Amino acid sequence: MKKTILSGSTVTGDLTLGNYIGAINNWTKLQDDYDCLYFLANLHALTVFQDPKVLEDRTFSFFAQYLALGLDPKKNIIFVQSHVHEHTELSWILACLTPMGYLNRMTQFKDKSEKHPKNINSGLYTYPVLMAADILLYQADLVPVGEDQRQHLELTRDIVGFWQNRYGEGVFKMPEAYVGKMGARVMSLQEPDKKMSKSDENDKNFISIIDDFKKIEKKIKGAATDSGTEIKYDPENKAGLSNLMTIYSVLSGKTTDQLEKEYEGKMYGHLKVDLADLVVSTLRPVREKYDDLMKNKDYLDQLMKEGADRAAVRAQKTLENVYKNVGILYRR
Repeated sequence: MKKTILSGSTVTGDLTLGNYIGAINNWTKLQDDYDCLYFLANLHALTVFQDPKVLEDRTFSFFAQYLALGLDPKKNIIFVQSHVHEHTELSWILACLTPMGYLNRMTQFKDKSEKHPKNINSGLYTYPVLMAADILLYQADLVPVGEDQRQHLELTRDIVGFWQNRYGEGVFKMPEAYVGKMGARVMSLQEPDKKMSKSDENDKNFISIIDDFKKIEKKIKGAATDSGTEIKYDPENKAGLSNLMTIYSVLSGKTTDQLEKEYEGKMYGHLKVDLADLVVSTLRPVREKYDDLMKNKDYLDQLMKEGADRAAVRAQKTLENVYKNVGILYRR
């Protein structure tokens, strides 16, 4: 049997060029070798206030972005988190099993509390338990996680241990971090010492996969570089330029050594102009498919329903087993 991979993304911001290069471009390569589930974590998004209409529209937008990037809804199960009610039900069971001391250690809670001091809510505190429910509900073998989520995956593994100590084995799989081949790490355009993020408050720091093409060109041409003139790949001393060369290398298939030779004696501006053209040509079919999908929300809604129905079959099986083990009467 194929191993199961599960990954989710909060529906805040827009997917970026960094997401495309670092992960999603590889997801399309996984769908033939693994049993893949991808969900839109709209419940997780509620830890920060969301305008209801914007949240609804963005959920459709994210779903369309996934499809536009090449995820096949027939080969993968793609669904919206809130469409499968078992997520919240399992989360409550697991919350009653998770010691507060473990949640107190979560660095993301501390970081986000400092960032949003006026909205330190209990959902933000218990967020990792819902994430554990997301993973365990589908008996995921592997979970692709960045460094910022690795601690949450470790908590999920701890929760499996708590469960086994209290109720025995056989209900949940012990998930592992997916450490397969991932794409290059793409950094912020204006602050190349930090990773490109879709939640960045500075719009100039990232390229959205659905950005206007003129906007993409402007962002790349305005990207931070060093004060030198030599086009050389040197992440330590030329972080901004090296980040642009990384993007160029991944999208073109050329090595950074080849790019150094190709642009020998040329100005940074020459490379930026060519890179802007390359990024636009790469994202053009993505944007065109996205625009086409967003014109037919009934079609997107139908695909969401089909994905949720397929996910629910697995979720119900797990939750029924969980309820049986803890002595809760279960009815579908």
